Amino acid sequence: MGRTRVNMLDLKKQHAEVEQEINQAVQGVYEHGAFINGPEVKEFAKNLTAYTQSSFCIPCGNGTDALQIAFMALELEAGDEVIVPAFTYPATVEILALLNLKPVFVDVERDYFNLDVSQIEAAVTKKTKAILPVHLFGQSAWMEPVLELAQTYNLKIVEDNAQAFGASRVVGGVVQKTGTSGHISTTSFFPTKNLGGYGDGGAVFTNDASLAQRISRIANHGQNKKYYHEIIGVNSRLDTIQAAILNVKLKGLDSAIGRKRKLAEAYKKLLKNNSQVVCPEEMDGNYHSYHQFTICCESNAFRNNIQAKLKESGIGSMVYYPVPIHQQVAYREFWNPAVDLKNSEYLSETVLSLPIDPNLTAEEVEYVCEIINLV
Repeated sequence: MGRTRVNMLDLKKQHAEVEQEINQAVQGVYEHGAFINGPEVKEFAKNLTAYTQSSFCIPCGNGTDALQIAFMALELEAGDEVIVPAFTYPATVEILALLNLKPVFVDVERDYFNLDVSQIEAAVTKKTKAILPVHLFGQSAWMEPVLELAQTYNLKIVEDNAQAFGASRVVGGVVQKTGTSGHISTTSFFPTKNLGGYGDGGAVFTNDASLAQRISRIANHGQNKKYYHEIIGVNSRLDTIQAAILNVKLKGLDSAIGRKRKLAEAYKKLLKNNSQVVCPEEMDGNYHSYHQFTICCESNAFRNNIQAKLKESGIGSMVYYPVPIHQQVAYREFWNPAVDLKNSEYLSETVLSLPIDPNLTAEEVEYVCEIINLV
């Protein structure tokens, strides 16, 4: 295949598939003029609960807001501890620090990139109040042991589902959409996500009616009725235009994930004989949505070499994440050096995410793998 440009994600192509329907949906918002909390927002919340089989969905401004609102709803006290993986996007930990909660880092599994459940129990103290699993890169964390430990120690579970919306896992013999096992889950509709809007957006999910009511109030300045503020809240709303767009895109989500899964299988087949890279594994019982297709390279130097060669060849790639959270300057104060976080540190040195746009062609995947296999 000749030289071509292969982007990490092609949002223009994604838009072209649904352009006419989105234009009609947005035009409808212009016509009724309810740009805040319009009917499309209520419709989107209803569609999300149906899709996830959750009882309640509260749309909000973005995924970070969703996490903050979720933890505000739990009414934890300053200094309470929350167990969180050390290999994740900083927003996961950022909201804990902002709420004067203490993140307690545990390691992740090297094969699946998610919370290492074998470290959770040792991290529990009298001040532990919650576990925050992150379903990273599109795959569910191993939730069964997390649920058991939460029940044993009376802990809350808040799932960060920003990267795995649309994925699923068999839990207790039942197929569940990722983000429906815990007390609360959150997601993001950032444009690059599997379900991405044309700006910021997020949502909070729960099956608990009292939590849902509190979450809804918090997201709306703490009020249940206009000008009657019962609790301290924030201002975090999903714009009506974004809801209109997301209602259209939700209809094609499963199809897009199916296409990404086929691309992932093609990558694995073409890279299987390359001893210097390891392709992502799918945990038994999981349905991976491949928000990212992330390989592990044999060394940091080799990772950097591959990325340079891909760039020279017009191929996009990204490192998620080059520095684990516990080594970030802003969060070092929460790091307990006695806790072994070697996998998080190893992954930060060796991971590389390859293009996995649902509109990627088989020829483009072959081209990416050709460059990698020549390094």
